[in-house]
Amino acid sequence: MDRRVFFGTLGLGLLVVPRVIEAQPTGKLPTVGFLGPTTALSARERTVVFVKRLQELGWVEGRTVAMEYRWADGRTERFGELAAELVRLKVDVIATWGTETAVAAKQATSTIPIVFTIVGDPVGSALVASLARPGGNITGLSTQHNDTAGKRLELLREVVPHLRRLAVMANIGNSGDMLEARAVQVAARTLGIKLSALEVRRAEEITPALQALRGQVDALYVVGDALFFANRDRISAWALDARLPTMHGTPSIVEAGGLMSYTPNYLSLFRRAADYVDKILRGLKPADLPVEQPTKFELVINLKTAKALGLTIPPSLLGRADEIIQ
Repeated sequence: MDRRVFFGTLGLGLLVVPRVIEAQPTGKLPTVGFLGPTTALSARERTVVFVKRLQELGWVEGRTVAMEYRWADGRTERFGELAAELVRLKVDVIATWGTETAVAAKQATSTIPIVFTIVGDPVGSALVASLARPGGNITGLSTQHNDTAGKRLELLREVVPHLRRLAVMANIGNSGDMLEARAVQVAARTLGIKLSALEVRRAEEITPALQALRGQVDALYVVGDALFFANRDRISAWALDARLPTMHGTPSIVEAGGLMSYTPNYLSLFRRAADYVDKILRGLKPADLPVEQPTKFELVINLKTAKALGLTIPPSLLGRADEIIQ
């Protein structure tokens, strides 16, 4: 059963607003810069959740707050220029997700507050000094992807008990990806699994890299990354054609045909990110807002994909799943 909230095609301007902060009669509205590493369409669910929560807190776009959206379309090389553009606009706070977009925002400004989410290891990526005391102008929500890499591998092995050779696909341009890939390597060594690294940097490198895997491994672990999120249909179609089981750090890839994911509820993280933005707009400093870590993780299994791959999902695993895609 799907326990995650799905907002469908709910329009951003049609959301119910329970209470509203009185807008200033004159002067510039406080502005939130939203730096998205993917496309507006692919991130629509996340944006809707974020904007709805802001409205619940009294921040209504065009009335009490202005929004400036910038989308990198999955192109890592654009993160820096888009972050700099938001800084030039003198936004009051920048909200973003993913390690490299957060790094780009931090490099672009040391004064404008930044709120991040879906960052696997903010300390290891040098975004914050510590989770309890972030320091500087940046804070947000971690996903603990590195800490849960071993758990993902264990779950994958429950479905693929003969797993002996594993490929890990990571964006070599993303420091967070590389930290998670190393965590997978440690877990694989413990489980006696031989690991192959599949490192890409751009969308056009994905297919050739995948083609080199055919017949070489028993399963594929795809690190959660904006590049792979933007190319999820291509990755899922190739893995299905190659009859390769996959574990993902992004549930949306499972919805697109991947086999499994084990992650925090991303939509709830975007809702919490809006709470951080609200506190900052009301005067709190990022340095005084500890980085939040998820306490609940969700297992998503695509049963249709499992059947297409000829895999039998153990009943015990199905019973632990938070969502089963038929």
